[in-house]
This record gives sequence, structure tokens and C-alpha cells, in this order.
Amino acid sequence: MQSVRAASVQFEHTPWDKAANLAKVRAFVERAAKDGVQIIAFPECCITGYWYLRNLSREELVSLSEPVPDGPSPQELMALSREYDMTIGAGLVEIDADGRMYNTYFVAMPDGEWQRHRKLHAFEHDDIAAGSEYTVFDTPHGCRVGVLICYDNNIFENVRLIALKGVDILMAPHQTGGCASGNPHIMGLVDRKRWEDRHANPAAIEAEFYGDKGRGWLMRWLPCHAHDNGLFVLFSNGVGVDDDEIRTGNAMILDPYGRILAETWKAEDAMVVADLDPALRAHNTGLRWIRSRRPELYGPLAVRTGLEQDTRKVRFDPAGL
Repeated sequence: MQSVRAASVQFEHTPWDKAANLAKVRAFVERAAKDGVQIIAFPECCITGYWYLRNLSREELVSLSEPVPDGPSPQELMALSREYDMTIGAGLVEIDADGRMYNTYFVAMPDGEWQRHRKLHAFEHDDIAAGSEYTVFDTPHGCRVGVLICYDNNIFENVRLIALKGVDILMAPHQTGGCASGNPHIMGLVDRKRWEDRHANPAAIEAEFYGDKGRGWLMRWLPCHAHDNGLFVLFSNGVGVDDDEIRTGNAMILDPYGRILAETWKAEDAMVVADLDPALRAHNTGLRWIRSRRPELYGPLAVRTGLEQDTRKVRFDPAGL
């Protein structure tokens, strides 16, 4: 791995308005370029909008979706990538030649190459299919990148598998925080009035974003994934109104020891930037633990227990998340 300057962005998307959302992407890319950023991560489904997707008819979802890489949004990202010599990742709804749709993260690279990750644990709409492949690739910046979208990151096997594929940096786009839950120990809704009053009373909304509905929840698992697998993590998230929930932002960059290099809990569109030192990838704890693995013992990890459920059922079970 070579030294690379990375950025993670949080922003409030506008449902249906891909032009407005892409304008925000462009503005952040232009700003990042002035700061020498080489890799930038935007949130899950930030181009199309996210949580309102579950309320759309199939026809409406089809009208919002785009082919990859030939759709106008992926083409715009590729043009931005070439213009600013930057690897750019952003989320949208993809439709393939057979009419299947996916929650997809598109990554454009300045050499003209591109990658996509289809969310492995999709639940946003009955007509959004789950992906079935891990996404790992080399970039022109001398580093190897993997992508996992939101819920994908919560399944520790997914993170370990991409680490075993030699990933240096995990792009982790999300739309999370402030989620409704039947479990009193996990997150909970943010009062919309606090968001609407954020300029008059920033302390109130920032306390929510910093507390258990946002950063507090992330700190229970996100640094562990970075530390245990020896990865840099670019955590990007939506912020503000997302249908009937308020996303908590908390854009963050972590090092392979699980330490936070840069973060924000501001209630606004924002970007954090950090230099990723390749020396931290050389002899960190996570890589040492990976070398200590005994794969011959782990066969049961790939055997069904009978407890497995579709992500949609798990996600919406009132007694679960």
C-alpha cells in the first residue's frame, strides 16, 4: 500500500432528485480536490435517496433505477473521477439487463476503470435483490479497496472475507443511526424537531448524534472491524431527514488499530479527511491475528444452523433490530 489521502462525506439527500444529489457530490469532489484527496466515499443510495424507496411501486423504482456503468449517474461519476484524478464511490439503485434491481455502490476510478458492489443484505424493497459477490479491487493510488454497504458491515464474516482478500481500505457507505427499533438497547428515533431546530439549538441535535442513537452505537462495533481485520475504514453516512427517520451522519475515518483519524458529529452536510499511513498496515494487531488463524477449525462457519433468516425478516422483526 502507498500513502493515500482519503475523505468520507455525510450529506442529506433529496428523494427523487438525482440532479440535486449529484450537484452535492460534485461540490464535495471539487472541495476535496483542493485538499489533495485521492479517494472519497459518499453514502449509500445518496444519488437516488434511500428510506422512501420502500414506499415505491415497482414501476416507480424502475423509473428511478439506472444501468451500470452506462446510466447517466455512473457516467457523471466517471467524468468527475477523470476530471479530478480521484476515485469516487457513491450509491444508487441499479437495474440490470433482465430487470433485476440492486442497492448498488458505484466506484469510478481516474484511469477509466470502475467497480460496483451490490448490497449482500438488501431489505429496502421487495423488488431490490441481494447481491452475491464480494467487491475487492486495486486502485490507481497504490491501494487495494473493498466495499460493503451498510448492513453488510454488521456481519463480521463479510469483513473478515474481504480482509483475507488483501484489502487495505474498506469503503463502508451507510444510511444508519436514528433507526426505529423494537430493541431498547439499540439506537432509536431522533426527534425531527431537534433536526429542524439545529441552527437555533445545535447542542441538542449534536447530543443525539454523539450519543447512543449515533456515534455511541457505532463505537460498539465499527472500531472492532477496523482493528480485528487490520483495515482503514471510510465510514460514510446520510445525515438529516430520510423519509420518517433522521440519519445521524458521524462521517468517520478509522485506522487499522480502530483509532479514529477524523470524524464529525455536526448536524450538517460535512466531509472529513485523513492521510492513510501505509506503515500502519504493515504489522498491526489484526494482521497478526489473521496470520494466527486455524482454518481447519472453522468449517461450521459455512454450515447452516437452521437459525438463518432473510435480512428483511430480521431487520423488521419488532423483537430484533
